[in-house]
Formats: sequence, C-alpha cells, structure tokens
Amino acid sequence: MVVIGLGSAAAQSKPQGVPVTGTVLDPSRTATSDATVTLRQGPDSVVSSVTSDASGKFRFDAVPDGTYSIEVQHDGFRLSVTPLRVRANPPAPLTIVLTLAQLVSEVSVNGDEPAQISTEIAENRDAASVDQDMLERMPVFDQDYVAAMSAFLDAASMGTGGPQLMVNGVEATTVPVSASAIQEVRINQNPYSADIARPGRGTIEIITKEGTTAYHATLNFIFRDSALNAQNPFAATKAPEQRRILEGMLSGPVGHSQNTSFLLSGHRQEEDLQSTVFAQGLSGPIQESVPSPRRDSQLSVRVGHQFRPEHAVYWQYNEWDYPSSNQGVGGFVLPEAATNSKQWERELLFNDRMALSLKWLIQSQILFGMERHDTFGVSSAPKIVVQDAFTSGGAQTDRLDTEKHVQLNEIVSYASGKHVVKFGLNVPDWSRRGIVNHNNLAGTYFFSSLQNFSAQLPYAFRQQQGSGEVVYWQKEMGLFVQDDFRVRPSLSLSVGLRYNWQNYLHENTQFAPRFAFAYSPDQKRKIVFRGGAGIFYDRTGAGPPGDLLLYDGQRLRNILITDPLYPNPFAGGGTLGAQPSDIVQFNPALREPYTIQYSFGVERQLARRTTIAATYIGARGIGLFLSRNINAPLGPDYLVVPNPALGVVRDIESTGRQVSNSFEVTLRGELTHRLTGLVQYTLSHTENNTGGVNWFPANQYDLTGEWARADFDQRHRLNLLEGFNPGKSFTLGIGLTLASGKPYTLTTGQDTFHTGLANARPAGVPRNTLEGPGYKDVDLRLSRDFYLNRETKDKGKVFTVAFDAFNVFNHLNYTAYVGDLSSPFFGRAVSALPSRRLQLTGRFKF
Repeated sequence: MVVIGLGSAAAQSKPQGVPVTGTVLDPSRTATSDATVTLRQGPDSVVSSVTSDASGKFRFDAVPDGTYSIEVQHDGFRLSVTPLRVRANPPAPLTIVLTLAQLVSEVSVNGDEPAQISTEIAENRDAASVDQDMLERMPVFDQDYVAAMSAFLDAASMGTGGPQLMVNGVEATTVPVSASAIQEVRINQNPYSADIARPGRGTIEIITKEGTTAYHATLNFIFRDSALNAQNPFAATKAPEQRRILEGMLSGPVGHSQNTSFLLSGHRQEEDLQSTVFAQGLSGPIQESVPSPRRDSQLSVRVGHQFRPEHAVYWQYNEWDYPSSNQGVGGFVLPEAATNSKQWERELLFNDRMALSLKWLIQSQILFGMERHDTFGVSSAPKIVVQDAFTSGGAQTDRLDTEKHVQLNEIVSYASGKHVVKFGLNVPDWSRRGIVNHNNLAGTYFFSSLQNFSAQLPYAFRQQQGSGEVVYWQKEMGLFVQDDFRVRPSLSLSVGLRYNWQNYLHENTQFAPRFAFAYSPDQKRKIVFRGGAGIFYDRTGAGPPGDLLLYDGQRLRNILITDPLYPNPFAGGGTLGAQPSDIVQFNPALREPYTIQYSFGVERQLARRTTIAATYIGARGIGLFLSRNINAPLGPDYLVVPNPALGVVRDIESTGRQVSNSFEVTLRGELTHRLTGLVQYTLSHTENNTGGVNWFPANQYDLTGEWARADFDQRHRLNLLEGFNPGKSFTLGIGLTLASGKPYTLTTGQDTFHTGLANARPAGVPRNTLEGPGYKDVDLRLSRDFYLNRETKDKGKVFTVAFDAFNVFNHLNYTAYVGDLSSPFFGRAVSALPSRRLQLTGRFKF
C-alpha cells in the first residue's frame, strides 16, 4: 500500500515553483524574530515580503525558477543581502546570521553563488550540522535525532560523563522537548569556543524552536511491528514486538497577541519489546525471549513574550516519565535477574535576552529541576554470576536516587569595531542529591566457570549491609571570556580563557586557554585554512562523590570474601559484621583530568552549495581517571593484604593518559542538484591505559600491561546522511555507517590476584589485543508529501507518508565478543545489533 501510494505521484500534476525557507540568527546564533525578509528579483522588483517568526523561521511558497536576492532588515543590525538561484528542486534551507550595526563585516560574493565557506571562527565546515527539514528526510530510528547524530561524535573527545549535551546554549542531561520542537542539531560547531567545557567533537548542541506569531503544528505517528522485521539471530523464534509513538508540537500566538506566543510539544512512546537471553547452563544452552515493556511520556510548555524588539523572555515547563519493566535481561542475564524502574524528571526554566544598545547583548537562563530514579529487582534472591556463562537469582538491585538542581547560564556579548567579546558564567550543576542504596543485601556469588559452579567453588562473594542513605551537594561552575577578532576580511582570530571549578576537587588551577584562527589566501574565499588548540578539563560527575560518602566503612559496608564457602560463606564461623569493609577514597593527588587538543585543516568550496574540509586532529589526555585497590593482596602469592582491618580500598586517581590522532574529511551540501546532505570519513587511532573512573587494572600494582588500544578505538569510520529528490513530492533518505572493529581483551577468567575481579590476563598479554568485526549499516527512507489544497498551491498543510528500512540488507553486526578463556563462548559473539527493522510514519504539518 505504501509503494502504491508513493507511486501515484507520477500521475499527478506538479505544483508551480518551489518553497524557499530559512532561519534568521543574531551574532550569537540565537533565533531572531520580527525581522523583515524580502525576496527581490532585480533591484526594483519585490516578489514578496514576510516577517521571521519567534524561532527565526521564514518561508516563501511557490517561487519560480530564476535569480533572486533575499534582504533581511532588523533594528540594530546591518542589512543582510543573500544571492539566491532557484531551480527545479527546493534549495537547502538558508541560515542568515546578522551582524550588529556597529560591527564592520565584509563578505565577497561571486555572481549568484552565496559563499559557503568563510573566515568566521564559528563557520567551520568540518562540523556536522543539520536542521529539522533535513532530519525529517533522513531515516532516523524512532525520531531520535540525538542518537542519529551521535555517529559523528568522537569518543576520544568525550569526558567521564560521555558526550556533552548543550540545549540552547545550556548544558543539559536530556533533551527537554519532543523531536518536532528541535530546530537544529550540531556537532563540532566552533570546537575551541571558551563557553563550552568539552571539545566540540565530543559535544552535541541542540537548538529548539520558539513560539510563533502564527499557528504551526506537527503531528507524527510512528509504528513498528516485529512481523515485518528480520529475526534476531540469537533468538530461538521471532518474538512478538511492537512500538507505537505519537509525537508532535503546536505553536502560535496567545489569543490575538502579536507579542506573546506559546509552544507545546510532547510525545508518548509505548514499547512492547522482547529481550533475548543467550546463555549456557549446566544442562545446556539457554535461549528465550523475555517481554521488556517500557513507557515514555514527555510534555513541554513554553510561553514567550517580546516586550520590545530588543528584549524578549520565555518561561518553559518540562516533565518526563519513563517507567520500565524486566530491564537488564538478555545475553547472559536470565529473567529472574531483571529489574523494574519508576523514573521521572521535572524542570522549570526562565530565559531572558536583551540588547542594551547596538553593542551590548545580555542572555540569561536559569533552570530549576527535580528528578527521581527508583530501580528495584523483581526477585530478592541471592545473585549468582557464572562468568560469561549465565547470571541468575535476583538482580540484587534496590536503589533510589533523587535530585534537586539549579543550572545557570549568563552570557554578555560586546561588539565594537572588529571585535566581538563574549564573557559569562556557566553553572551546569548545583544540586542536592540523595541516595538510598539497598543493593546486594542478600549477597552475590561469583564463579569463574561452569565447572567451578558445578563443584560449588565460587571465587568471590560480595554483600552489603547498612542504611545506605546519604545526602550531598554537587557543585560545578565555569567562567569564560573570549574575543573573536576580525583582523581583516581574510583573517579572523579567536582567543579565549575558561576556568572550571567543582566542590570535591580542591585544586584551583583549572585554567583552560583556547585559540583558533581562520585564514583565506583567496580573494574569492574559495579556500580557508583553519586551526586551533585548547585545553579541556574533565569532571568527576556526581557518581564518584556519592561513592566517596556512601562507602566510608560505616554508612554502607560492602564486604568481599574471596574463595568463600557455598552456599553459606560463614558456615566455617564468623559473621558478616566481623568482616572488614570496603571503602572509597580520593587519592590526595587527585586533580581534574585535562585534554590538550589541536587541529589544522583546509576547507574548499567545490560548487555553489558544496564544500569539502580536510582536518587533522591531535589530542593528549593527561591525568585521566582510573580506580585501583591499594589494599589488594601483595605478590608474589597475592594472599596477604597490606591492611587486614580494611577490605577493598578503592583509590580514585588521576594517573591515566591517552594519545589520539585522527584525520577527517567532511563533504557537505549538494553533491548534485538532487542529492543533498553530509558525508564524513575519519581515520583515527587512540591508545590509553584506562577505561574510565570505574575501571580497575588487572594487577593493582602494575599498569605496564594496560597501555593499549582504547576500548572505543576504531581505525576507520564512514558516516553518511543524504537526501535524494527524484521528484518534487518524493524524497529518498539514505543513512550509511561503515566502521572497522573495536578491540577486546583476552582474559583467563580467573581471580589470579584475589581482588574479587576475574580480569587477569595470560602472562605477557596486554589489554585489548583482540579485535571484533567491523560494522555495516544501510538505512533508507522513502517519503511522499501530499499537499492538502493543491488547487490553490497552498503548501501550508502537508500530509507526509514515510516508509523506513533500518539495516536494509540485514547485515549481522555481532557484538559482545567473549575473550574469557574459561567461558564456553570464548571467541564468539553472544549478541548482535538489531537485524532489519521496518517503520511506518505518518505526519501532518501546517
């Protein structure tokens, strides 16, 4: 039915002209409303004139073939003129950045070809930047735009907490609006900017829409059913699965006001999925599918008011509920070890933007939030872990995390002559956090192999006792200043300095200088050389400080017994209370890790709307986080601990290091007049000696064998997002990802060092010496627009039908290769990324 419906376009008449759309932004790249946008054909012929809405958007419908110019006027800004050539297909959405009236700016334009590369510091063409119009044409699984763009991130640029997420210039943990309310997604835009903490290649920036002065809406319904999907290769049978998503947004004026607007967005996701167990028990293989349902509801309400053209504010309320059942099952984990969860988040946000004069712009944002995350096991039975074979019993998970937090962002911009100076304050986290940890109160037994499990010979037993309750404050702050200096039209410089602070690390020297330049030796600006360098500090996040306070040997006692009796570790005498307790401590020399990153590249404009960028990026990670048990048994027998009064002493240190080198080629724009999008190839190599703040080496006293390929190291990566327009109403979206394999470690599966960790390696074997297979994925999206009033060529109301195929060639991308020599699965994969899945989308938009 979908193919027949899409094929009917050939029999229908084609509308005259194409739409021309775009966004107007101020120098800080914030949406500019109420700008007068004029479409001209020749100096004296005005074709049409519109006003940009509250999200900076403008649109001209049914523009015939021809040569035009777009003029944008707004109080306090210089007149902007952009040449435009319209052909048979709609041009890519325009992004027009205004300059303040007192800021001198010179742009060279060759004929009717608008410049795609420039010497502006923030206009680097190696960035991955897509707006919603493009994302709607791409095959995006479940409309998760952040996940789709994450393929362009660089794992070596991420910190302890993973990729940094920025929403409207403020650091966030989640995207607070539904997919339809997202205006643009960027990665690596202005990578050496001082107002962000982490490198640009490890940062996702989300720009959301604002309320509009005319009514606009988008409503999406997404449907998937396993009857149309390929079978999981590790499942005995195809299990019934279904997912339904209802998502949308509505914006417009409040009443008849032209100064007050609203934006309402939300989604409801219902997942009836199955988890696949693929394990080995004493009686043979275990294969079964377990229902793992999840529900996800999100609502966001924004009300904005413009007091005058230079002063606008908005208030926003967000809420998110996402309960789930039977999570954690799959692979080696059997159904009885599942967990359930009840989780919700609430936020209230206020944003103020005011131009004090033609030179001064102040942007303020403050957010108040609350979160509650309650996770508990479906069974309270003791947990049994047979290394790389199966996990049974209860999950031994019972934990409640609560949080009340404030986030603050204050940015001041000053433009004078050739300088644009920004300075301000970031408070990404100022929170009161509570933990109630009742995990592992019944204990967990660890066995190195099925043979040892049959013989009832565990290598370790862990159990906790105590209240497990702690309340603490997590405080993080950043100060920054930056000067973007246009030396001359062919040369721009940016110099910045950032200072980071957090309350649990008492080192006050986290000054991070940043520098960037862009230079064009070509008067036509067809070539730009671009580079920079900077220091980027990491943070512990909230987890390690919570562990520091919780595991003090009193509040929550965590007990480790090696080579215990089974099924009663105290059958030979003694009690749990008499055992020495583990503790967590920060090393006295602990400091914030930092990365020195530097890059140099060249950008070339190949065609009117096509650019290519080739960039070398180097990075050195210094003082990276890792953990060691400094009370581990001493060699050569590894039987006697230095301090018998203590158990495991987890010492959190900053002694790790990392070296990363990569070469990246990015092709953006129109490859042909019908093919538009983004292609990026990366050749990289990263080595380090740590897996992160929660990682322990095999030998706690010897790190020499830990220097190796990073866990995430992939030599080759190719990512492609392209939209092909074979006709005015058809779009074919293509997503392609190719990557070489990641490493994994060969282990004996034995607790050779008696630390309760079965991560020992054979003698002389370093970490990450084995490699898994590469990754291949091709996704397709075929969509068709139906204009609901074709007689009057009204394209304001559109119904879109889209059909997506993910992993269309059903390539088996195996994961979780087992390097444990004691496992029955040694050298084999025990899971795979999803096989081919089909998805149907219906969208109504006006």
